[in-house]
Amino acid sequence: MRRRGTPVGARRPAAAGAALVLGGAGVLLGLAAVPAQAAQVSFATHCVPPAGIDPVDGTTKVEITAPATAKVGDTVDIVWKFAQAASKNPDIIDLPANSVQPSGVLKAAGAQTADIAMQGPRENPAIPKGGSMVLSAMKGSLKLTTAGEVTLTPDAYTVNAMSTDTKCSPKETVQKAATIQVTGGGTSTATPTGSSTPTGSATPTKTATATPTATGGTGQTDFTGKEVQIPYACKTPIGDKNATSPVQINARKNGGSYDLTVQFKKSVMDSPADIPKDSVKPSMEVVLGGADKGTVHVEGPANANPIKSGDPIEIPDLTGTYKPGADGTSTLSPGVLTVKALGTTTTCTPKKTEVSLTLDTAQQPGGAAGGTSTSGGGVAGGGSGDSGDSGSGGLAETGSSDHGGLKALGLVAGTAILLGAAVFTFMPRRRTR
Repeated sequence: MRRRGTPVGARRPAAAGAALVLGGAGVLLGLAAVPAQAAQVSFATHCVPPAGIDPVDGTTKVEITAPATAKVGDTVDIVWKFAQAASKNPDIIDLPANSVQPSGVLKAAGAQTADIAMQGPRENPAIPKGGSMVLSAMKGSLKLTTAGEVTLTPDAYTVNAMSTDTKCSPKETVQKAATIQVTGGGTSTATPTGSSTPTGSATPTKTATATPTATGGTGQTDFTGKEVQIPYACKTPIGDKNATSPVQINARKNGGSYDLTVQFKKSVMDSPADIPKDSVKPSMEVVLGGADKGTVHVEGPANANPIKSGDPIEIPDLTGTYKPGADGTSTLSPGVLTVKALGTTTTCTPKKTEVSLTLDTAQQPGGAAGGTSTSGGGVAGGGSGDSGDSGSGGLAETGSSDHGGLKALGLVAGTAILLGAAVFTFMPRRRTR
């Protein structure tokens, strides 16, 4: 029976129109982005933790998400999501929240070959001793240069926890995890799609950025350097350690010279043991390049207060004076780092360095180039020395020869004061003692 009111024939076009509009919107949305589910892939992995902890063999499970199609000239974003890391937190110390950061390499092959640097944020829940590592998703990008099929395969990755590195690499040949079909140049309407499965070993690469330059004649007096990541190899009486620290060199013009301040931007960590006051003193040789040559000695004050186990370690600024020895453009880069602790010396040498600050300099009498070492934060014209003298921030690699001194360094080296050889430096020794 028909209801009274508007005739049915009059209502159907509106309803049909609405349905058509909604349906059309759905079609448009579907065409705009149809993300495919990223298939989970797994591969046998060998992980090497910090010194003192046995290597681990496990299984890594990941998802790789990338556009299914793109065009030459596009820069595509890629996501590496961990479903499972191969290693666990060693049964040594609880890891606090936001203390773990992953980085790695994704291999591009086929029409275009490249090592794609991937990195995730330092975001994680608290991880108890022996607990499964929870790693953030890593992201990277690739600029497409050649038409054809580009495959993506997960490779080696590193887990940085409280400034220590666990390096993991595949033990088997890994299958491709995603494929991008690249067509000729133009604007891309790339659609994210997923993956199927992950080889080998590589090191993430960094893209260089412009270095701040002090231009003389402008009246400028304060110059801010850029933060650079410096990988160090450290020699200590209890073994060799590797760690990476972000370092920034700033300068203030003072007459014809510059007052330097070297800052370690992200080197705060919890102390694994009680450390008395006035027991830790860092110094560095800043390396000069460009027009000038030599090094500038900078140092920081000893810790003014005791540091209790579990409390954060505040890293002081390192200061010194740079007297230019040449006219022209001179560069300043982080160099050899020395940490004196309880009568022992730890020396950390950059495996590679990077310019933090560039200055337009004017030669000063007795300046750096061709000069000799001077006291009071002066310049060493011959570069970093190798003397065993422990009184001037030299590069001695030996410490106290008595067993008590080594045990003391075991406590302080565990703090990795500026570099973070981290708690794993000595905790295993304590556990087996």
